[in-house]
This record gives sequence, structure tokens and C-alpha cells, in this order.
Amino acid sequence: MCLVYCGLPLTSCSNSSIQRLESNSSIHKHLISKITATGPISVAEYMREALTNPVAGYYVKNDMLGAGGDFITSPEISQIFGELLGVWCVSEWMAAGKSNTFQLVELGPGRGSLASDILRVFSQLKTVLGETDISVHLVEVSPKLSQFQAECLTGDNTQPNDGDQPVYRSGTTRTGLPISWYRRIEDIPRGFSVFLAHEFFDAIPIHKFQRTEKGWREVMVDIDPESPGKLRFVVSHSPTLASSILIQKDENRQHVEVCPEGGVIVQKLANRIAEDGGAALIVDYGHDGTKTDTFRGFKGHQLHNVLEAPGMADLTADVDISYLRKMTGNEVTCLGPITQRSFLKNMGIDSRLQVLLRNCHDPSTRAQLIHSYDMLINPEKMGHRFQFFSLLNRGRLAQYRGMQKNTAPLPVAGFAELDMQ
Repeated sequence: MCLVYCGLPLTSCSNSSIQRLESNSSIHKHLISKITATGPISVAEYMREALTNPVAGYYVKNDMLGAGGDFITSPEISQIFGELLGVWCVSEWMAAGKSNTFQLVELGPGRGSLASDILRVFSQLKTVLGETDISVHLVEVSPKLSQFQAECLTGDNTQPNDGDQPVYRSGTTRTGLPISWYRRIEDIPRGFSVFLAHEFFDAIPIHKFQRTEKGWREVMVDIDPESPGKLRFVVSHSPTLASSILIQKDENRQHVEVCPEGGVIVQKLANRIAEDGGAALIVDYGHDGTKTDTFRGFKGHQLHNVLEAPGMADLTADVDISYLRKMTGNEVTCLGPITQRSFLKNMGIDSRLQVLLRNCHDPSTRAQLIHSYDMLINPEKMGHRFQFFSLLNRGRLAQYRGMQKNTAPLPVAGFAELDMQ
């Protein structure tokens, strides 16, 4: 394959982004060997190896969450975030007809903080949920994180399953609900489910493309010929299979990031929601088909060069929600994206904060509550950075079809505008 050097912004290619990798990194050595043997690899393959390599991948061997990790998430900042999402889950279950079974499914549950807050809400709403058969299902590829989740949600009241069974860990939550762990979405039992994906899609490998005078070309990862211990980005001189099939015909950007695995996952969610009922709520760094170069790394809560020390830092890219929407086809109704600030305010975050402040008399705790609230909704912090996007069964809003959007309030908690598809 003929390649040319790719000059990209800070988080991609530049003189500052061609850095020496840690010499003791097994992922580094593995990647150098692979590229030497087979040629340049796609950004998607680079991300996959760096994040989920079964021996030394970032998500496999690291505790990356919290103050001592590489990043911190909304559920770790404030209990209010998870509580409001718990209310949203129950609201959607009620609006969809109060199914006798209710599967709470979270993709990439982190340390389990979000699920823990949601389950606390479920316990507080026992009179609403009644005798509903509720179960918890977690999709997690990281053995280390699954241990944290088990401790958080069950007090480590779980049993690991041997072999290649779909359920590799199971137990009972602190609130008495059955809970199971899976590596794949398709292994989760069929049935009415509410799927949550908080900062999940942004870590799924992406392909990067650049428009050239000869058409679209894929950005690849190669060895710097002048320094065998370094990696650099290059642009394929000829089309690749990915550049031939993943670029939309009406694309007008100069640089594009496409996440085909994310598209497959959202198709699976849409299929399940269409056939079994339920909903999905996707919360992530995102945009609606407007951004270009968003591929970046985080280490120790700081931006980290993506080509430096693979396996030692988190790699992420903003989620192209317009692409996810297209991949759902006509199977579900899509809502959003709307900003985290708008969603949380629509869900009553201001009222919930006031309740907590009234019941709290410790000055430091009150200050922390206010600080956390600001982190979540301030447009300069997380308020506009995160987007909320939802999939609903088309029958959920059947009675509203044909109505003008301004003739009745939307029946979906959290969303101010509804995109009927």
C-alpha cells in the first residue's frame, strides 16, 4: 500500500504528536511487530489493540475512573445524575405500558456508580413498580471493572461462571435484584429492556478519513521510517475498503470519523426495542454530524497524545449522533440530541438540588452539592459537552403521529423536542 504523511491537528498528526512510546509497553512492541509484518493499520485497529487487547489493553488492566484515574464521569460527580436517569427509566417503563418484566441494561457500566444510583431510585419507587420482575444486565469486557461493579452493586455477592458461558458473572444486588454480566449485547435475554450507554460509544474504535484531490483516503498508523521506535499517521495513497464503503455520499466535511462498530451496536439496540419494547438512552461526548477531528487521549485527567504509550491512556472520539440515527433505519423513533444541561433541567435537577440542600446542614457538603451541580449543567463544563440521544419503540408515540409538535406537550421525560422519523 502506498502511503503519504498525514498532517493533522494536535490530537492527531503533527510534530508534537509523533512521540516516543514507552519502551516497556507490550502493546507498543506488539503494534510495531504487527505493522512491520503486515503494513500500516487503521486507526480503528490501533484503538482496539490499545483499549481492549486481552493481555495489556487499557480497559483490561487499568482502573481508569475517579480522582486517581484518567477521567471522571457524571455519576462519579453527583448522585443526582444517576437518580434522574433512574426516574427516566421508570417513566419510560410506565409510558410504554408497565410491562410485567423490566430489564435494566447498561453498556460499559464503569465502577457501577450509575447503576447503583438508579437501583436506589427503583427501591424508592417500589409502590410504582409493584410486582414487576426487574433484573439487571451489565455488558462489560473488562475483568477489573466487573470486579468493581460487583463490589459496588452486590457487596461482592456474585459467582463467576467458568468456561465460555454467555453470563460470566451473576449474583444479587444489594436491593435484592438478580444481576448478570455479559461480554456481548446479543447474549442478553430478550424482553422489555431499557438500555443505558453512558460514555460507552466514545470508546468504540473509529476509522478516520481525509478528503484529498484524488478522493477520500483513510488515515492509517505507521512506523516512522526515521525512528523505528515512533509511530506516525499517514494517509493511504489509494482507497481502502473502509474509505470506499463508510463515507456518506452527501458528506461535505474535509475530515471524517466513522464508527462502524457503533453503528452495528445501535442497530442491535433498535432491533431489540422494535421487537421487544423498551428504550435506549445514549449519553456521550457527541455532535450531530458537524465535527471533524475529535480523536484524543486522556491520562491523569489531562489530554494525552494518542500515539504515545498505547494501552496506558484512554482513547476517545466524539460520537457522531447523525450517523447513529441513520443506522437505526426506520425501526425506532429517535429523540435528540439535546444537551446534558437541557435534559437534566427538563428532568428537574434544580428541584432535586434544592431538596438535598434543605436536608443538608454541613457547609462543606452543601458546597460540594453546588459544585457538582455546576459541573453537570454549566455550558462551559459538562452542560453542553455531553449530548443525550434516545431510541424508542415506534408504538410508544403512536397516538401522537400526525399531531403538530406545538399542539401538545411531548410525552417523553427529559426531551424538549422530538424528531419523529
